Amino acid sequence: MSGSTPFYQKHHRHYDRGYRSKELESAVSQYQSSSSSSYAARRSSSRASASAALSASSGHVVALHERTTPIPCSYTRLSSSYSGLEESRLSPMPKRAKPTYLAMDKENQIIGYVVPIFRGSQEYASGFSDTEEARVKESAGYMARRNLFTSGLEMERTEQTSRKVSMRESAERISLSKRIYENEEHHKRMNKDSLMHAPEFVIKPRSHTVWEKQCVRLHCTVSGWPDPRVVWYKNNVTIDPMAHPGKYKLESSYNVHSLEINRCDFDDTAQYRVSAMNSKGELSSFASIVVKRFKGEVEEALPMPRPRSTDKDGLISEYGITFDTHIVDGFGVSFGREGETMSLGATVIISPNLARYQPEVQWYRDDVLLQPSKWCHMHWSGDKATLTLTHLNKEDEGLYTLRITTKSKYETYSAYVFVRDADAEVEGAPGAPLDVKCQDANKDYVIVTWKQPAVDGGSSILGYFVDRCEVGTTHWSQCNDTPIKFARFPVTGLVEGRSYTFRVRAVNKSGMSRPSRVSEVVAAMDPADRARMRGTSAPWTGQIIVTEEEPAEGVVPGKPKELEVTEATKNYVVLSWKPPGERGHEGIMYYVEKCVSGTDSWQRVNTEIPVKSPRFALFDLAEGKAYSFRVRCCNSAGVGEPSEATEATTVGDKLDIPSAPGRVVPTRNTDTSVVVSWEASRHAKELVGYYIEASIVGSNKFEPCNNKPVKGTRFICHGLATGESYVFRVKALNAAGLSECSQESEAIEVKAAIASPTPPYGISVLECVRDSMVLAWKQPTFIGGADITGYFVDYREVINGVPGTWHEANVKSVSDRAYRVSDLKENRKYQFQVRAANMAGVGIPSLPSGTFVCEEWTIAVPGPPHDLQVTEVRANTLVLLYKPPVYQGRDPVNGFYIDIKEADAEEEAWRGVNEKAILTNYMKIKILKEGETYVFRVRAQNKAGVGKASEPTEPVLAETKPGTTEIVVDVDDDGVISMNFACSNLTPDSKFVWSKNYEEITDDTRITVATSGGKSKATFNMLAEDDIGIYSCAVTHTDGACSSYTLSAEELKKLLELSHDHKFPVIPLKTELAVELQEKGRIRFWLQAEKISANGKIEYVFNDNSLSQGEKYKMNFNKDTGVIEMIMESLLPEDEGTFTFQLQDGKATNQSSLVLIGDVFKGLQKESAFMRKEWHRKQGPHFVEYLSYEVTPECCVILKCKVGNIKKETVALWYKDGREVKGDEKLTFTEGVLKLEIAQISKKDAGVYEIVLKDDRGQDTSTLNLTEQGFRDLMNEVFSNIANSSTALKIQSTDEGIRLYSFVSYYNEALQVTWHHKDSAIAFTDRIKSGVVGEQLWLQITEPTEKDKGKYAIEFHDGKGGLKRTVELSGQAFDDAYAEFQRLKAAAIAERNRARVAGGLPDVVTIQELKALNLTCNISGEPLPEVVWLKNEREIVSDGHYVMKLEAGKYASFTITTVNTADSGKYSILVKNKYGTESADFTLVVTEGKGDLGVTSYLTDADGNVIIGCKSRPTTPTERRKSVTGKKMQKRKDSVILQKPPEEKEGKKKEEKKMEDKTDALPKTTDKKKAAPAVASRVGKQETLQQPTTTADEAKPDDVPTSEKPAEKPQINKGKNDQDE
Repeated sequence: MSGSTPFYQKHHRHYDRGYRSKELESAVSQYQSSSSSSYAARRSSSRASASAALSASSGHVVALHERTTPIPCSYTRLSSSYSGLEESRLSPMPKRAKPTYLAMDKENQIIGYVVPIFRGSQEYASGFSDTEEARVKESAGYMARRNLFTSGLEMERTEQTSRKVSMRESAERISLSKRIYENEEHHKRMNKDSLMHAPEFVIKPRSHTVWEKQCVRLHCTVSGWPDPRVVWYKNNVTIDPMAHPGKYKLESSYNVHSLEINRCDFDDTAQYRVSAMNSKGELSSFASIVVKRFKGEVEEALPMPRPRSTDKDGLISEYGITFDTHIVDGFGVSFGREGETMSLGATVIISPNLARYQPEVQWYRDDVLLQPSKWCHMHWSGDKATLTLTHLNKEDEGLYTLRITTKSKYETYSAYVFVRDADAEVEGAPGAPLDVKCQDANKDYVIVTWKQPAVDGGSSILGYFVDRCEVGTTHWSQCNDTPIKFARFPVTGLVEGRSYTFRVRAVNKSGMSRPSRVSEVVAAMDPADRARMRGTSAPWTGQIIVTEEEPAEGVVPGKPKELEVTEATKNYVVLSWKPPGERGHEGIMYYVEKCVSGTDSWQRVNTEIPVKSPRFALFDLAEGKAYSFRVRCCNSAGVGEPSEATEATTVGDKLDIPSAPGRVVPTRNTDTSVVVSWEASRHAKELVGYYIEASIVGSNKFEPCNNKPVKGTRFICHGLATGESYVFRVKALNAAGLSECSQESEAIEVKAAIASPTPPYGISVLECVRDSMVLAWKQPTFIGGADITGYFVDYREVINGVPGTWHEANVKSVSDRAYRVSDLKENRKYQFQVRAANMAGVGIPSLPSGTFVCEEWTIAVPGPPHDLQVTEVRANTLVLLYKPPVYQGRDPVNGFYIDIKEADAEEEAWRGVNEKAILTNYMKIKILKEGETYVFRVRAQNKAGVGKASEPTEPVLAETKPGTTEIVVDVDDDGVISMNFACSNLTPDSKFVWSKNYEEITDDTRITVATSGGKSKATFNMLAEDDIGIYSCAVTHTDGACSSYTLSAEELKKLLELSHDHKFPVIPLKTELAVELQEKGRIRFWLQAEKISANGKIEYVFNDNSLSQGEKYKMNFNKDTGVIEMIMESLLPEDEGTFTFQLQDGKATNQSSLVLIGDVFKGLQKESAFMRKEWHRKQGPHFVEYLSYEVTPECCVILKCKVGNIKKETVALWYKDGREVKGDEKLTFTEGVLKLEIAQISKKDAGVYEIVLKDDRGQDTSTLNLTEQGFRDLMNEVFSNIANSSTALKIQSTDEGIRLYSFVSYYNEALQVTWHHKDSAIAFTDRIKSGVVGEQLWLQITEPTEKDKGKYAIEFHDGKGGLKRTVELSGQAFDDAYAEFQRLKAAAIAERNRARVAGGLPDVVTIQELKALNLTCNISGEPLPEVVWLKNEREIVSDGHYVMKLEAGKYASFTITTVNTADSGKYSILVKNKYGTESADFTLVVTEGKGDLGVTSYLTDADGNVIIGCKSRPTTPTERRKSVTGKKMQKRKDSVILQKPPEEKEGKKKEEKKMEDKTDALPKTTDKKKAAPAVASRVGKQETLQQPTTTADEAKPDDVPTSEKPAEKPQINKGKNDQDE
């Protein structure tokens, strides 16, 4: 029965008849009445029903199932109505719907049940024989075909004929059966002493109707001798308990046989048959099981009228569209820990996909619908359903089910979620309690219950603490002072009207557990008040409406009824009763009274506040005493009579801890889970559930499999380790505590249970002739955990599109996946199906193949290859195996082509792997990309061409699975060569299969295979060329564990050599015999063995003579490192020859020789003597590093050496060419390095340098020859440093032309430099010159022209490759430089020819009045400048008082004939021509006269100071040039130095400093004499046409600064106008 009960009713644990509809009540009553009839009556009515079904003319075709087809029949009064249902009136059936077992009338009213009767082997309702049955079956099939393709007249004739034949045959069978029965009875009476008799059913199995998820048991009692063998069938299919672990349970005891079906579902609705068989016969009996759901939804299997309206969206009607729902990518068994977050999700595919239609998505836990809360969030994205458990607790453990409901049907998907305890805050503390609930809530107390945890932390739980928290606060208060062991506790002292939450903690001797999840909120109020409140909310206000009945006055209530003690513990007693019948319309309350047993004293318990609800809990009772209780009702009219008193109740825990569960039986399930079943705990009251624990065999450590109690006696334990053996035990629990553990189960190894294989698939035709066809198929995707033992092929003929009856093609199974089906008819159409078999049985058949025509193939090309297999899958390679085509074509197959494509690519993406056909039946493909998924196919060819491609393989992912190993070739110590393969993922049924060229090795003449545990070794008996090939090893019943090894000719040669070395071992040497010199010139002969034991022996041989330990030879053998050595102090002429070390270690030997003769021996002897001499030298002060030189980046040469073994008295002496020179005095011998520095090396520094190191211990000498070539090498290194320090060539314009220059850090006159123009050496002329100024190397191009353009380079020669610096003087660079040259040239001309005043005038002149003053200065300029004298900025005209003269065009004189005080002031001379103007100033101070001294002439010194009264001419040329009166200096009698005022002197200095700063900013020139006019022009405030650009050379003045003059010489600081020309 399918879908007859709605889904949600499936989850109700209790069913009330009030839920039933009228139709269902009628159906149930009729079914019960009909089922009360005897089985014999059903037999008698079955014949008529079968005949009626066969002869029905309503147009319905009776479906005949394959081989064991049931013939449906019903009770006599129901058959006509059931068979009369019209197909056009039925609603579309859902995809998963199954045939209904309800009979209905024309108005779709249920009038009964139809129980299908299935054919048995001995007892059959119609009484047909096998032959007659076949005839009836063929007749029925014939009728079915004729009904489809013949006229109504022919159908009527056929029906009439079949009825007559059936009636006649029926009469004959009845007569024959009667005669046979009478004959058997006669023989029995004739042989009364015979004990053997056929099986008989003393008690037959009874049909059942059960609710979903209930268990049902079918019983029967069978007699017979010999004891019959009993087999149970479901729909004529043998029931195998091993194929469905935990589903079926078969028991047989003393001729009582039973079949138990656990947790029935809709698929269990079927006809069940029990067959009893012995040597005397076989007998069967039948019983039906109908599994129902609870009422509430439209039953899917019942026909429903099609609604006339659409839904609210107007999209679809109720049955307008049939939805197909598929749940993919579902969640598996999940494991979490308390406090974590877990998400469960699955992808849902609904077709057709309507955008506005949304299915109903529901989540269930343990068949309880989940609602969104803070603990679980639900999300539906349109194609994916997700459930998020935000904070896992053990309450969240259970079976989670996703239900997707559409208008057509629903789909479900389930998986279990396990929640482990969080880590304890205190080590050894127990797990947290779970499932905290509040019961019997009243206005001042509530009873809190919980479940004990599965984990006790290693020590028994002492008890529990209950905490409470008032809603709206975060403060938790402990309710009990001492721990309580009972999982139920009354919490008192609550405040009426307030709400609370509760939690529980467990405690053992180690400490306290974590708190449980908090309970739901509960309000402290009287239950009657809570019941009087209606939970209906007004939609417009959201307020709760409370209604009460109107009171009626004056009626005293009667006695309460049915008072009883519902719960009694040592802490409290709970009473319950029913209200009285006489109570009026006024609300009533209750008083509770108690009485100690044996007394008549009744005491009212609730004296102050009466109870409103008919339930009350009493506290503070004396433990161990017996009490009776009674209740009185009261209202405003008074207090009623008391109820009947209860029986005496003793205060104490009446609930006992349950007994231990019974026998525990584990059953294999998957490779990570085991089904555990057990016998329920006997005499267990208020059982909460069971905890299951598992332990690995030998560990003695049990871990819980579930942390939430399960109520059934069967549980699937997940998360086990594959291949490990486990034992299980079970504990029961109730509120009193946990029971003792059950006995441990038998050990069971975790591996997948063996089941029959799934169907093969991919049936194709390999060859076809006139009367036979060769079929091929693919191996089942799941082989059931055991090797497939064979295949069975069935075929059927298809006539006019109607398939016929299946026929067996082979009685004996075939092992290959190809089979020739014979005895076919030419040009007929056939379909085929294949079944696989293993040790568990024969699997279900495959889907029927396509329709193939049996006609002979005549094509020339070969047929398709078949049986493609993929093995040795790695990240980039795999091996493809295949079998050649059965049909060869006209010519034999001569090659194969392999095709490849990505799995999700189009058909056009097929491409070839090999361009040239291969002859082998395998190929290693090496063109894969890691992570891609591929499919492959193979094509065969012959001379006629390439044939049809094979069926493609299944998609293969290119990846190297974790744990993949390869074949390892090993050669042992005896030279035996073997191939070794290890696999860690073995199952008990796994086998190692070795192959050569991918054909299994069955002959052990060449190779011997030995397997032990997870390793297999294939040993070559005698390796030779016949063994060349590809060897592979595959492990069955694994996830493709396999590997291969190619033994090529080269590899064969290497292995044979290695084998020979192992047979005849040689001590391996890391190094051969060698010789080395040690300190003092000792000679060490040594070698190192790679591997040698401590028992190894060494023989030392020289020229075939054995050597022994002595003064001359020192032998040593280090057994840890394998170093063997022999040491000699010195080599004498007689030691020339061959030295040999001979080694032996067990049977392994080796030797190494060293030949020391001729020049080799003499060289070693000479070197030994030298080292001995060196050792003696180093006993005193000596040179560690001999004298050498180093050139610094500054081109300074340092001679240095490193010394050793020195002391304070050691002396170092330097010599050059035999003459002592002075070294670095700052050097200390502690540094160990001596240096001699040559700052600016030149040819004079060439010579032989020597240093002598000596003290009282001796001396050592080191010499360095720096002459000729040695000196040239040194200078070349100096030149190289100079070249590397050179800057890039730069371009500079001057007033003469263009200059190219480069700076070096140091210049040496011996440096050879070559200038190049356009890669040719420049021939220097008067126009092109080169030179050196300081560290500047320049090339001057005077008056450049266009020919001077091009690339210029300066090459430095260092005796090696040299170095070049280049610059490009062309284009814009040349134009800019040439323009600047023209500008500077014009400026230089103007500077040379402008008017100038060149000294002769002092800054201040002080003179007495009435004296004469004559001042003379030099002027220059071309053309001759015009001279003007000024006084106080006004021009002075020559008269008798002022006399101005210009002599020889260059001497300007100024004379005041008689000086008076009016002449004091500032005087200036102004000279100008067309190139510029310049002026010079002086200040005249006239003092009072002291007598007439006559005309006074002034001379100036070199700085322009006025000298008065000079008696002789200046003695220096400069002084002569500075004379104020020219050649008349000699007339001066005496000298007076006129001093400047200090203030003016300081002012002048500041002004000079500013002018110097400005001067520094101007370009420098190379002419020193041109700097002074430029400065003078600026200081003198004269206008200058253009200042010339000076070079670096010209910027260096010849004059000595004033500050450097001798202090004793009287002078004044002159201004800038008084400088030299």
